Amino acid sequence: MRLNNIFASMENLVQVTKKLHRAVGAAIEQFTMIENGDKIMVCLSGGKDSYTLLQMMLHFQKVAPISFEIIAVNLDQKQPGFPEEVLPNYLDALEVDYKIIEKNTYKVVMEKTIEGKTTCSLCSRLRRGTLYEAAKDLGYNKLALGHHRNDILETFLLNFFFAGKLETMPPKFKNDAGDLVILRPLAFCKENDIEMYAHHMNFPIIPCNLCGSQENLQRKKVKQMIADWETDFPDRSSVMMHALQNVYPSHLLDHKIYNFNSLEELIPKNCLV
Repeated sequence: MRLNNIFASMENLVQVTKKLHRAVGAAIEQFTMIENGDKIMVCLSGGKDSYTLLQMMLHFQKVAPISFEIIAVNLDQKQPGFPEEVLPNYLDALEVDYKIIEKNTYKVVMEKTIEGKTTCSLCSRLRRGTLYEAAKDLGYNKLALGHHRNDILETFLLNFFFAGKLETMPPKFKNDAGDLVILRPLAFCKENDIEMYAHHMNFPIIPCNLCGSQENLQRKKVKQMIADWETDFPDRSSVMMHALQNVYPSHLLDHKIYNFNSLEELIPKNCLV
C-alpha cells in the first residue's frame, strides 16, 4: 500500500511539473522574456512561488536553445526568527550561484507603519528597490519575480475596486529608470498547481512574519471572492486572464488611448498587450 502511495505521488509530481513547464514556456514565448546572453537574477524569498520560479528557470536554462545565466538572490530583511541557514543550505545542495543580501528593512517597516495599517505596501517598495539595485550592481540585465496567475488577477481586481484603474502586474516591463527588465515567468501558472508542486518537491518554506501575520487584508478578500466564483462558475479565472489579453480601447472610457472625437485609437491595440 505504501509503495502504491509513493508511485501515485511521483505520478502527480510528473503531471503538475509538465503543467508548470507548459505554462512557463508559453509565458516566455508570448512575451519574449529570455534572449541569448541574458543575465537573469531570480528573486528567492523562501516561499512556494519563488522556489517554483527558480526550478522553472533552471529547467529552461537546460532545455532552451539559447544560453543565459541565472543567479538566485535573497533579501534577508532581518525579520525576527528568520532561519538564515535555510536558503544557503538549499542552494548549496542545488549547486546554484546565489547571493544573500542583508538589509534591515523590517525595522524600517515597523517604525514607519502606523499601528493598525498593513505593512505590505512599504515592505514591497523597500524590497523592490533593494533588489533592483542588487541586479544592477551584480551586472544582471533582467530580474525574475515569482508572481503567478492568481496574483495578476487579484491585483487587477484590487485596482479595479479600490484604486479606480484598470491595471495589473504585467508579465514583462521595465523599471522606472529603464535600465532593468522585470519578468514574471509564472504569469500563466495557477496557484494550486504551484502549491501541489511545492508540496511534492518538499521545499523548505520560510513563512513571512510581516504580511503573513496580518489578517483582513483586501487581497485576502479578493482571493476569496475569486475562489467563490470558481466554485459557482468553474474556469472563471481563465476567462478573466483571457480578458486581460483582449482589450478594446473603443469600448472603454479612457481618452488617453482612444480619441472619441475622431473615433480613432491613440495607441494601436497590439501595443496594449
